[in-house]
Amino acid sequence: MIIIKNHEELKKMRRAGRITAEVCDAVARSVGPGMTTAEIDRCAANMIRQFGAKSAFLGYRGYPGNVCISVNEEVVHGLPGPRRIRIGDIVSLDVGVVVDGFVGDMATTIMVGVSDPDVIRLVATAQQALAAGIRQARAGNRLSDISAAIEQVATAAGFSVVHDFVGHGIGRTMHEDPQIPNFGSPGRGPVLRDGMTLAIEPMVNLGVAGVEVLEDRWTVVTRDRRPSAHVEHTVAVGVTAAEILTCASEKRDN
Repeated sequence: MIIIKNHEELKKMRRAGRITAEVCDAVARSVGPGMTTAEIDRCAANMIRQFGAKSAFLGYRGYPGNVCISVNEEVVHGLPGPRRIRIGDIVSLDVGVVVDGFVGDMATTIMVGVSDPDVIRLVATAQQALAAGIRQARAGNRLSDISAAIEQVATAAGFSVVHDFVGHGIGRTMHEDPQIPNFGSPGRGPVLRDGMTLAIEPMVNLGVAGVEVLEDRWTVVTRDRRPSAHVEHTVAVGVTAAEILTCASEKRDN
């Protein structure tokens, strides 16, 4: 069942989304060469506390970190630990927070001194695919219109999209109906309605689409160990256009 949010619920989701975005932006600015992913996680924990929020990830299904930190070949769900960030790395930060009973979920992939043109183009393409998916999140469209738009942008650029992990509905819990694949044909699935809230999250690989989960049972890596870019926004379906909820306050008027 896809839950339609009312006016008051959307107000609370906007606040959760804004705080998620501000935490994500602050943590992204802090990342630099030599930092460990554990240090990044501690920075995120401090930022979440400063905003009076709670991590949506810590303890969720047993996850041990405050945020997911995935480096290079790691697609999603990377665990904080001793891995050090190096010049040339790309780092996915997946941030989820709970504010007043509602969840915001956002991911960005940052480049740390990256000079490889293929990797730069990969990250840019993931961002473009996310934007294309969000443009389809309007009332009257079908759910798979989002999926098809994401896949078209990624494959047109010569990249692949991950099939094994998907976007999702979001609200009072991290994962609500529906699941939102990053691939497929348009015109299928449920009709989108004003007030639906979705976490749209392309995972775009430089090489093959295949992935596998490491022995830690969390970290998802590309099968060929080539880089992957992951980006995400929480959005509310609107009558004429989607509203991006995970947008920092200073960016809302732009």
